[in-house]
Amino acid sequence: MQVFKYSGPEFNPFGDDVASPPDPIGGPWLAPVASAPLAAVMTLPGSKSLTNRELVLSALADSPSTLRRPLHSRDTALMIQALRSLGTTIEEIPGDGDYGPDLRITPGELAGGNQIDCGLAGTVMRFLPPVAALALGPVAFDGDESARKRPMRTTVDSLRALGVDVNDDGRGKLPFSLYGLGTVRGGELSIDASGSSQFVSGLLLAAPRFEQGLILRHTGEHLPSLAHIEMTVATLARRGVVVENPEPGLWIVPAGPIAGIEVDIEPDLSNAGPFLAAAAVVGGSVTITGWPASTTQVGAELAGILRDMGAEVTLTETGEGLGDLTATGTGALHGIRLDNASELAPTIAALAALADSETVLTGIAHLRGHETDRLAALATEINALGGDVTETDDGLVIRPRPLHGGLWHSYEDHRMATAGAIIGLVVPGLEIDDIATTAKTLPQFPQLWLGSTLQVATTAPNPLEMY
Repeated sequence: MQVFKYSGPEFNPFGDDVASPPDPIGGPWLAPVASAPLAAVMTLPGSKSLTNRELVLSALADSPSTLRRPLHSRDTALMIQALRSLGTTIEEIPGDGDYGPDLRITPGELAGGNQIDCGLAGTVMRFLPPVAALALGPVAFDGDESARKRPMRTTVDSLRALGVDVNDDGRGKLPFSLYGLGTVRGGELSIDASGSSQFVSGLLLAAPRFEQGLILRHTGEHLPSLAHIEMTVATLARRGVVVENPEPGLWIVPAGPIAGIEVDIEPDLSNAGPFLAAAAVVGGSVTITGWPASTTQVGAELAGILRDMGAEVTLTETGEGLGDLTATGTGALHGIRLDNASELAPTIAALAALADSETVLTGIAHLRGHETDRLAALATEINALGGDVTETDDGLVIRPRPLHGGLWHSYEDHRMATAGAIIGLVVPGLEIDDIATTAKTLPQFPQLWLGSTLQVATTAPNPLEMY
């Protein structure tokens, strides 16, 4: 299949305005229907979660860092723009990645007196306020209209408890501002991070720069996306910061230096989800190259989930801890009972709508506070196509029904858009209202999706006859 490579200033798909990327499609996007089983081999851009964590740590480090094969998307562009405004030098340098240049990050003295556009990026709105608190002067935060609905009270209350002056007019949401004094006391802090693991990660990333480090305790009954916190702890450890986790919900971060390093960014395994799911739906196979044998990414769980739903999944080692992961459809697609599907839930829900038995997803109530209320959005959109989805207190029950075409709303949510594309593989006439929202984490999605679904095997039944 075609691989998109960028060079020079044209690599940025958003031009100069990262806050308002243009719609590359221009209206509703007719999802391609697969005409035969697939036979695609593809490489994907770097992980958004890892790229933005490494950008933050590079800005706080005591020496320069280099990120190799980072993601270039709206979320990472917003992070880069914000860190530059706080005094960090970030340069694009030649690299060997297929999706844009490497990044060289040189820490600088953090300074306020600026405004940070968070877009709709949770990593920007929750990771950067603790960093901005280390700057000297005022820093204002705002974002897209939809971002103003996302919960931020835990971040605001956390900073106040650490002695930072924050003004949110009591909203507990964007917009808000803070006044940094160039230092943060740190010490002991208790928070309820039930709404998002990003509240924990944001504090842990900046904690080594606090005067007393941080002893952070989660007080809520539920902590979603624990794997993302483990990712944060692993990125800190790679830079010489050892975070103790003596018991569940307690993290101890010592005050000290953060090392500058050179780091390879893994491909985004959650973004691989729709492509691998396509093979399970249509038949044939899709291979993702450069799959890490060991990773903290939540997307790695998809291999086991696809097996449980009926697909064949294999990992062929290629050396240096990497491999090629191949998903092969078997003609069977089963329902599943799964707890805490996290960011994979939209992909799994799309598969479940096409399966042969009921799917029950639990432990994902926190998805109501993501880019949109993903539980309500998935139920609404699948049901509008003739499906049968019921919301529960903490998840979804999905009962397969014959589906028909129609307009699929993305709600400015990249994972809602890709979920619609999965269903559209075997449901003719499905149009996605805003496929450009995938630029949040994968700007090349429309082209890659068309390329992978056109790479078809020469034999096997028509996928439309499978459902």
